[in-house]
Amino acid sequence: MKAAILTVGTEILFGEITNTNSVFLSRRLNDMGIDVLYHYTVGDNPGRLAEIIGTAFKDCDIVITTGGLGPTQDDMTKEIACQVMGDHLVMHDDILDFIRNRLLSYKTEMTENNIKQALLPSRCRVFFNDAGTAPGFALEDHGRWIACMPGPPKEMTRMFEKSVVPWLEELTDGCLVYKEIRTFGIGESDLETVLLPVIDGQTDPTVATYAKNGECAVRVASKRKTREEAEHAIAEMIEMIEQYVGEYIYSTEGEEFPVVVGNKLMSSSLTIAAAESCTGGMFGAALTDIPGISAVFDRSLVTYSNQAKIDELGVKPETLEQYGAVSEQTAIEMAEGVRLKAGTDIGISVTGIAGPDGDTEEKHVGLVYIGLSLGEKCGGRCLCRKIDRRIRERQRNRRHAVLSMFDMIYRNVW
Repeated sequence: MKAAILTVGTEILFGEITNTNSVFLSRRLNDMGIDVLYHYTVGDNPGRLAEIIGTAFKDCDIVITTGGLGPTQDDMTKEIACQVMGDHLVMHDDILDFIRNRLLSYKTEMTENNIKQALLPSRCRVFFNDAGTAPGFALEDHGRWIACMPGPPKEMTRMFEKSVVPWLEELTDGCLVYKEIRTFGIGESDLETVLLPVIDGQTDPTVATYAKNGECAVRVASKRKTREEAEHAIAEMIEMIEQYVGEYIYSTEGEEFPVVVGNKLMSSSLTIAAAESCTGGMFGAALTDIPGISAVFDRSLVTYSNQAKIDELGVKPETLEQYGAVSEQTAIEMAEGVRLKAGTDIGISVTGIAGPDGDTEEKHVGLVYIGLSLGEKCGGRCLCRKIDRRIRERQRNRRHAVLSMFDMIYRNVW
């Protein structure tokens, strides 16, 4: 099945809002085995909207739209969908009751333009909106489908997952299942090169690599008659991939690195504290996104200055004077200091030059040291990892440093 994504709204063309809907839908449709051929954005103009839908149907089986379903006069997506698909709008009493009750829950009176939202194509399949008032719908004409959803991302994503996905699964033959393998420590080009024996000549399951915020992922997808057959095929492919790049894999379930490490810390009842310099609390913030992490995460101290490292962590002044703040010696003393201060099983530290400036003759932007102090429960040792990226982009360096901290824990604690 081939699809086009059409986002409706003059505010998108004016750059007033970021079009996140197309990104979300592209990912999810491709995950389901539906090929996305086109992205379109059109303003609140009936003529151009009708023209674009007609153009999309020249190559696509389905057009998925977002926006233009609101109560105002410039919301015309329903009317144009009916025009193109040969239908007409009728009042759906169950939708009207739903909208009335939703507005009552908001303590808002129903107005005439709210009633407009209960007018939907006569032969459509309705998608209820449990995050707003505007319903969505799907409409078919001579084997072509249009599916219309509201524009606000929260409403659209919930409607898509709850209602549109089951409908799309009914339209497609068989069952498509995919899993995402997450890796760290290997670049996308190297990952693809190593996996060429697996990727070349693939039919089903399919294997694709892509970069993802400082790490790399491998998507494995299979479309079979049943979910059980697809899952079995994916499991066999993952076993094969692990033979090639198992040392870099930290999850075969698409989980983020902080979640993987945080869950392992909680399941093994190992406590942790952190000392951050160049990352400024990003490591601690990533951990505190995880429900229940307070059972094992004690603190993260942002010790940006040399004096803070001395006062808060007990780093020796002579260490800083002889080796500098960005050094193996300082990183180890930071990790050891925060572990002893917090009384935790693990102490992790990071110090580096994030950039874009701050170079010296001996130390350049992108140089980072990560210290790890392990108590008796974890083997009683101290380690340090040096990262030498020579990249001048501050946020990329900080993001990579945080991921490296989680990788340091993952590779050395269990």
